[in-house]
Amino acid sequence: MRVHFGGSSRQSLEIARANLDAALKGVTYESATHLSSELFFVVDVLAGAIALRRAITDPSRDAASKVTLVNDLFEKSLDSLALDLVKSISSLRWSSSGDLVPVIEQLAIEAEAAAAIISNELDRVEDEFFATSSAIADSFELRKVLITIGADQAKSALVVDLLGEERSTSTIKLVTHLVRNLRGRSIEAAFSDYFYALAARRDRMIAHVRVASDISPVQRERLVNALSKQVGQPVRVNIEVDQSVVGGVSVKFADELVDGTVSHRLAEAGRGLIGQNA
Repeated sequence: MRVHFGGSSRQSLEIARANLDAALKGVTYESATHLSSELFFVVDVLAGAIALRRAITDPSRDAASKVTLVNDLFEKSLDSLALDLVKSISSLRWSSSGDLVPVIEQLAIEAEAAAAIISNELDRVEDEFFATSSAIADSFELRKVLITIGADQAKSALVVDLLGEERSTSTIKLVTHLVRNLRGRSIEAAFSDYFYALAARRDRMIAHVRVASDISPVQRERLVNALSKQVGQPVRVNIEVDQSVVGGVSVKFADELVDGTVSHRLAEAGRGLIGQNA
């Protein structure tokens, strides 16, 4: 999110996102959006339970006891996919107990973005989300109603009316949860957080590919299919022609770099030769 996490929380966020990637691999739209709903439910529970958040993030407690606590709390409320993910999050270390909720919220938003990617609607969701945030920013009365504490049903009805009949179900879900769960943020800050998480999931599904010369449409399609199969979700490929590559292909995907270029192999061989002669 836009929140600047401390060292332990920042590392835990990356681990949690990797666990989310694994949970989303190969799932359907229905499974992804259901996972999002269940993670939002966890956010709602933990946001109103300071003692529980502290117990889960207490560095003096061992990971096993935290996992047991989460299991006892959510076993009857969550399906196995969401429960396993939340249990894995509970075993991580945190710089502050206040970091737990925004991290799980980011995962919930990213899970819904993944659902939109599967249905090929993420562009539409982002456009609708931006239009909604602009409409709220331009209307004092609308903003006043949506930031009023309570009145959740009225807020939900207003969001549906604001977005209209042709809105995406992902958009209506995200905006509704946002206006009902500001948690002390301004509505502008909350929209910024959601925009950040949507963009983060998009970036995670983009592969940056470097090749010595442009590839054919058939080669591009094969590459997209291979990466999508590996990740278990649709992937967008950005091709960069770079003559320094010499040959082969370099693929940077999310936080991983798979470099099979001739220049990289020569550099590796050179470093190995230097090591032998040292």
